Amino acid sequence: MKNCVIGVESTAHTFGVSVVSSDGEILSDAKNVYKARAGSGIHPLEASKSHLNAAPSVVKKAFEESGVGPEEPKAVCYSMGPGLGPCLRVGAVVARTLASSLSKPLVPVNHAVGHIELGCMLTGSADPLVLLVSGGHAMVIAFSGGRWRVLGESLDLTLGQLLDQFGRHAGLPSPCGKAIEAEASKSKGYLPLPYSVKGNDVSLSGMLTAAKNLYDEGTPFEDICFSLQETAFAMVVEVTERALAFTDKKEVMIVGGVAANRRLSGMMTEMTARHSARFTAVPIEYSGDCGAQIAWTGYLAFRSGARIPVGESTVRQAWRLDSVDIPWRS
Repeated sequence: MKNCVIGVESTAHTFGVSVVSSDGEILSDAKNVYKARAGSGIHPLEASKSHLNAAPSVVKKAFEESGVGPEEPKAVCYSMGPGLGPCLRVGAVVARTLASSLSKPLVPVNHAVGHIELGCMLTGSADPLVLLVSGGHAMVIAFSGGRWRVLGESLDLTLGQLLDQFGRHAGLPSPCGKAIEAEASKSKGYLPLPYSVKGNDVSLSGMLTAAKNLYDEGTPFEDICFSLQETAFAMVVEVTERALAFTDKKEVMIVGGVAANRRLSGMMTEMTARHSARFTAVPIEYSGDCGAQIAWTGYLAFRSGARIPVGESTVRQAWRLDSVDIPWRS
């Protein structure tokens, strides 16, 4: 019998279930991803229906691929938030059902903390400065005083929202980051876009408006994609570099869905080299939302005593990561 836990992720377009062992081996990572129509974003109710329909087969696949029997996991972990309410509630119902039927403890997990802790486990990072960039977050983070602390963040759009909203304006299906990266690789034609860094925060909404206007005027799509990436990535790299100089960390790690972008990783590599800091990026297959981030972080929390009675378990659409105590690092 393996010492393992099962994790359920359902914050946005992904319904994922994973079994992870106590030594960090990802035994399975099954998922189903809701596909929005071209030009449209995630419809919360439609996404939740997709999760509901996919849940039985994804849970079954996670157990089958792991080789673990239903009686073996020590706990059932789930994304309590932040995320889309209808989607979160589907994952919570699945997790409560598993915990009740298998007589296992239920462990709530903050989705953003899940990205960070899975990244640390997979990259071997111990105490990194973190750049978390996804559809839900654009933050520079470091651990201090028992919590992950936010040193800088976007004041409006996240990087994922910037890329997705521009891509949808151009008729692409969400998520749009991969298609925009492919178009950007065809161009070296830089177009000036609003560059808004305020202290250690950034603002991306003006850039989005300017990019949409350029598209509507008939500017070559690949030139806009190239300029959008170069400008937005330079902004987040600048604030990350400032935080690195301030904290004097020796490691920098990038996690979240936008971490899969090779241009952003290249710019981060150049920046960290100037400071003789080690740079790591979460492996691409685990950069997006997945059950493994919830299972691994849930295991760390479970080992530290975290539990919630099924009858008291809820979801939290807004739940900042810097409000979460992290006892396993204290």
